[in-house]
This record gives sequence, C-alpha cells and structure tokens, in this order.
Amino acid sequence: MGERGKSKKMKQRDAKSLSIQKASKAEEEPQKPLPQRVDTDSDSDYEDFSQDDRIENSETLSESEDGESGSSGDEDNLGNDSSEDSEFLVDSEAGESESSGDEDFVKTGNSDALGDGNDQQDGSDGSELHQGDESDSSEDEVAPRNTIGDVPLKWYEDEPHIGYDIKGKKIKKKEKQDKLGSFLASVDDSKNWRKVYDEYNDEEVELTKEEVKLVRRLLKGQAPHSEFDPYPEYVDWFKWDDAKHPLSNAPEPKRRFIPSKWEAKKVVRYVRAIRKGLITFDKPKEEDGPYLLWGDDSGSTEKSNHLAYIPAPKPKIPGHEESYNPPLEYIPTQEEIDSYQLMYEEDRPKFIPKSFKSLRSIPAYENAVKDCFERCLDLYLCPRVRKKRLNIDPESLIPKLPNPKSLKPYPETCYIEYKGHEDAVTSISVEASGQWMASGSSDGTVRIWEVETGRCLRRWEVGEAVNCVAWNPLPDVHILAVSVGQDVLLLNTGLGDEEEQKKISELLHVETSAPDDSDSKTPNVNWLQDNKHEGIRLRHFKTVSAVEWHRKGDYFSTVMPSDILSVCCLSFVLIHQLSKKLTQKLPFKLHGLAVKSTFHPTRSIFFICTKKSVRVYDLLKTKLIKKLDTGLREASSIAVHPGGDNLIVGSKDGKVYWFDMDLSSKPYEVLKYPDPPKDINNVAIHRSYPLFAWCSEDSNAYVFHGMVYSDLNENPLIVPLQTLRGHKRTNGRGILDCKFHPRQPWLFTAGADKLIKLFCH
Repeated sequence: MGERGKSKKMKQRDAKSLSIQKASKAEEEPQKPLPQRVDTDSDSDYEDFSQDDRIENSETLSESEDGESGSSGDEDNLGNDSSEDSEFLVDSEAGESESSGDEDFVKTGNSDALGDGNDQQDGSDGSELHQGDESDSSEDEVAPRNTIGDVPLKWYEDEPHIGYDIKGKKIKKKEKQDKLGSFLASVDDSKNWRKVYDEYNDEEVELTKEEVKLVRRLLKGQAPHSEFDPYPEYVDWFKWDDAKHPLSNAPEPKRRFIPSKWEAKKVVRYVRAIRKGLITFDKPKEEDGPYLLWGDDSGSTEKSNHLAYIPAPKPKIPGHEESYNPPLEYIPTQEEIDSYQLMYEEDRPKFIPKSFKSLRSIPAYENAVKDCFERCLDLYLCPRVRKKRLNIDPESLIPKLPNPKSLKPYPETCYIEYKGHEDAVTSISVEASGQWMASGSSDGTVRIWEVETGRCLRRWEVGEAVNCVAWNPLPDVHILAVSVGQDVLLLNTGLGDEEEQKKISELLHVETSAPDDSDSKTPNVNWLQDNKHEGIRLRHFKTVSAVEWHRKGDYFSTVMPSDILSVCCLSFVLIHQLSKKLTQKLPFKLHGLAVKSTFHPTRSIFFICTKKSVRVYDLLKTKLIKKLDTGLREASSIAVHPGGDNLIVGSKDGKVYWFDMDLSSKPYEVLKYPDPPKDINNVAIHRSYPLFAWCSEDSNAYVFHGMVYSDLNENPLIVPLQTLRGHKRTNGRGILDCKFHPRQPWLFTAGADKLIKLFCH
C-alpha cells in the first residue's frame, strides 16, 4: 500500500506542475480578442477559439485525475458542451481538496478561466444542456443521446420532447423551420449534401470525408475500409519440399499413373452432347465494324439476332448528276426542263443537274431541311412490313402439261364454209350419223346441209327468227325440232327410206289437240297439226329459247326464259313426249331463273342450269340429288360429259367451270377468258373424243383437251389446244353456237356474219 500511495502522489504532482506551467504561460501572453463571426457559405466554418481553450484545459485536468476519480471519468463521456466540462472540473477538484492543499491554486485558476462558460449556463435548465451545438462525431464513436430504446417515435408526436437522456432529463424538440426557410438555408450551405437528419436524436449529423468515402465504397459493393484486401495471397503453412516428417509416407497409388476410365466416359458423354447440340457455347460478340453508308447491311450477324428487325432503306448513291460540274450530256436543255412541268409529280425528276465553275459558287440547297424532315418521317412513321420473298423459279409454277402435238387429232383449220343465210346464224345441230347438219337463222329460215360437200338440201320458211334447232338423236328418226317464237315445230326432214318415212309420218300425226296433264284449267301447251310444214306445232305460252332431246328420242324438253315476277307461279321447263303427244311439268319446285336444260347420257337424271347454280334431279324418284354452286353472275350454257359424272358450265362473265360431281359441289377447275372478258354463248363436249370447246362474242372458238379417267383417284386432265379464228364480229356479236361432229374430231361454228364454218384436223 505504501508504494502504491507514493506512485499515486507522484503522478498528481506531475499533473499539477504541468497545469501550473500552462496557467503561467496564459498569464504572460497578451489576451487575444475574440474572433468575430464572418458570414460565409457554411456555418460550420465558424469556430469559437475561447471555447476550444476551455476544452483543452479541462481535458488536461481530466487526464491528471483519471486514476483517482472513476465516477468523474464516466461523467466526462456524457456531455459534449463546454459547460458540462467546466462543471466536471469543479466537482473533481473539490473532491481532492482533502488530500492536497496545493490544488487550491488549480481550482481558482480553472474557475477564472472557465468563468465565462459557467455564467452562460446559470439561468438554463438541465434539459437545455442537450440543445447546444451538434456533435461532429459519428454514431459509432458516441452513444446516442436518446435512451428510449426501441420505442416508436409516433408516441412522442404530440409531446414537446422527443425522449430522455442518460440522466433522465427530457430532450426537447427543436423548432422546425418552414419549407422556404429550410430551402434557403440548404442553398446557402455548401456542405448541405453531407448532412443527414437523425430522427431518433432530432439533430443533423454532418458526415466527414472518411465517412463519405466509406459510403461510396459500400454503394460500389466494395469493402468499407480501403486497407482490406479481399484476395490475400495464399500462405502455405506447410513445407512440402524437403520435409523430414511428411503427412503421409505411403507409396504413390497406382491410380495416379493410370488414366481414369470414369473421366474418359464423362468426356465421351460431353462430346456426344456437343455433337447433338444439347450443349451449346456462347459465340463471342463481334465488335462494331465499319458502317455501310450506301449499302444494305440487313444481312449482318448483329442485326440477324433481332426477330422483327426491318432495315431502313438506304439513300440513293450520288452519281455524275450530283457533281458540281457534270458532263454536258447530263445537263438537260431548257426544253427538257419545260417538259418536266407537264409530267406528274411522281414521274418528275427530283434533281436537275447544273454546272458550276467551282465549289465556292455552289449555292445552298434550298430543300435541305425539307428533305431531311421527309427522310425522318419515312423512317419514323412509314410502316415497314417484312415480306418473305421466296426464291421460286417461275417455270416451276407452270403445271407440266403434255405437248399438244401428242394430243392430236383436234380441229385446227377451217375446211368448209356454208353460205346461204341472209342474217346471223343463231343455232346449228348435227344429225346422229354426221352426214347432215341443220341450221337456224334470224332471217326466219331453217336449212339442211350436207356436211362433206356443203350443199343445201332443204329450206323452210318459218316466218320468225329461229332460236334453237335440235336433231333427234336416233339415226332412223329424221325429225328436227325448231323453236320459233312461242312455237316449237317438229319437222320431217324427208331423209331415210320408205319404212322410216312411214314411221315418221305416224309420229308427226296429231288427231286432235291434246292438253297437258296440268292442274290449270287452260292448257299451257297445245299440240297442233302443221300442214304447211308437214309436222307438228307446239304452241307455248311464252317464247321458247332452248330445245333438248332425250337419248331415246321420244322425250324432249323446252326452256322458256322468264322474269323474276312470274317465276313463282309458273313452270318454265317442260318435258314433252312425242309418241303420246303429252306435256308435263316438272314434279318439283324450280328455284331460280332457268337458262338451259339437258338430260343425262345414260341415266334418268335431268340437269337444269339457272343463272346462279345447276340443279340435278332424279326423274324416277322425283327429288333433288345435288346442287352445284357456280358463283357466277349469269350462266349461259351447259354441256354434260358422255360419262355423266362431269359437266361444264359457260357464263357471261367470261368463265367456264368444270364440275366433277363425284368430287364436290364446287368447281374442280375454272377456265378464265383473257382480258377483257367476253360473253360465252355456248359450250360443247365431244361424244367419243376427249375434246370440249366454247365460243364467245370475240368471234373465236377455243378447243381444249379434257380427259376423264376411269380411275377415281386420278383427276381429269385439261389442256388448252387451239384457238379457232375466222369469223367476223357483226353488230357486236361473234360466234353464236358451236357443235362437235358425232364421229369425227370436227367442230362446227355459227357466227353473226351469216356463215357456218367447219374446222377439221
């Protein structure tokens, strides 16, 4: 205890001697005036030197009394103001007055030096001690003033204080400035960006430069302290070489010198996965190379990565015309410049070259801003759509058709012209044997021609324009049906031997007029004996436009064109029986306006062609079998293939539709007339040859090869063969009718130029 007391007293004496020396130096030096406050951009630059001196003295005395008083040392860390330091010094010196009388000098000296600080704090409360200057130290070094702990600050919203300090005194809230004042203060303060408001202690803390650097390093994801090395060098604590006592003195195993089979299998798996594309490697990114100013860079690899990339169109490459001194052949004359004004704006050249002596004499381009603006509009507003262009050879799109020469025979040239009619020939028909041909004209005559010689055998005067002629299909019944106005004449051509003529005369004899089996009170058709022409006259209630015979030669049908007002109440397609002199209506309702009608070549099926569709009826079952949709504006004619499963329909739209009834109700093939489209007047199909043709108002007849195979899996083959010319347009009309020879590949055409022509192979 004696040695400890002596060392303690020696430390006290040393501290006292140091304090006496500092006090004497302070008395000898002249008293410095207090520095005046200067308004600067930052209030933190202002420092009170007197206050610093007092703090320095207090720190010196506190170090001397550190070993004697533990409680006073604790109090030294609580306050930050100069007033708290002075109170602590006075209390500590009063406690040491019993042990040493020399300490009175220190007490009086310190009290004189710190008298000004004590006078300023006499009238203030204990709670006001915490409203002094803000501390510059961070929260890591100084404990927080507020000791409320983890208590929500919302509890103190309506209270004048924000919490309690370590002594239990209230910490009053600071007066808050208005927004304008705080804004002006922040503008004037150059270090405002360093200040952070501490809501817990109700004070603003200014960050030091070291703290700012620390925050920046944290934002970058680095270590807080720059001295920290995240990748230190590896320190090998063991010396493996020349070690007297190794960790293991066992011999090297054999597996270290033999290649691993497991690793080889793993490598093989990786190689197979790479070859199959299961493992892919990232391609190195190519650096941006030179940009093609005038070329097209749409094929570059960088742009190909984008799915919907559409390259902008490149400007036109300047040529010789854009030169300031172009050649003379590029400079237009005044006449050419004047002719540009008469052209459309789209066709007019956008740049007219001019010649200048030098570059300095070139004026400014007047449309520079306009062109740049339009260019920007084109790039920004113009909707560019990617069009996938397929590199297809045009010849591959053309169907491979056989050579027309291999499809002979077919009609090619005109062989005979039949002259004699005085007006347009409206209809022709060929006898079943092919030796005779009948024709009807608008001059009111019907003629019988010999096919091979062109000789006119017989002529009838009927008094009106002939609409249609049709020869009986039986070779031994030489009867000709002629439609004239509202009448249908059944004429005896006078051909054949006596037995045939006797049979024909019996068929053409009518005892009395036999009304048809209709439910109406007045008969629609009257069978009358025509003694003038030695035949039968069938008087209809409307004009008859078409007559068609059945294959057996006993039935024939007549079609009367009608209007839409009367189609609902009357039937305009009638079927007549020659042997019984009867006329009957169709047993089903007709939809649409009838144009033509025809019989099936082998079955009891009846076709009616209306303007919009083709209806197929079964006469035995009296029901509708199928409806073929043409989609035409107005159909004009119909012809059935000898097989009965295919038919063609002509229209006034310049189209011919080929229907395969076994395939679909839609057209199998559509043959369009070349522009401009002309009305198709009639279509015809050969009985024995795979040929069909049509005639139109352009005075041409078109011949096609139409092969129908017995194999249902193979589609019909249609090949264009020949265009037959020779007729002349008269009164806007061309070829009015065409018919094939029943046995030869010949085609008869009747035109509005009063001629009938035979085209042969």
